[in-house]
Amino acid sequence: MAEHWFTCQQLVELITNYFEGALPPDEREQFERHLALCRGCGVYLEQMRSTLRLLGALNADDIPQTTQQELLAAFRGLGNTTDNR
Repeated sequence: MAEHWFTCQQLVELITNYFEGALPPDEREQFERHLALCRGCGVYLEQMRSTLRLLGALNADDIPQTTQQELLAAFRGLGNTTDNR
């Protein structure tokens, strides 16, 4: 059976499931294998952990409605941009 390796984009898309323990064991293993080999994704994972730690207690009701709408619009726009790194 050929091994499947996650791309960085796939890892980003699955990070919430990883944090929630919702990845099947084989996907979790592939996810962690990618992390072990990709410094950038390891940094990203730690940034997400820090963000969750700092904002984890934040409730949607704590965020003004206009700010929620602005954030949603910004996140939706991320899918329409090209990474020029």
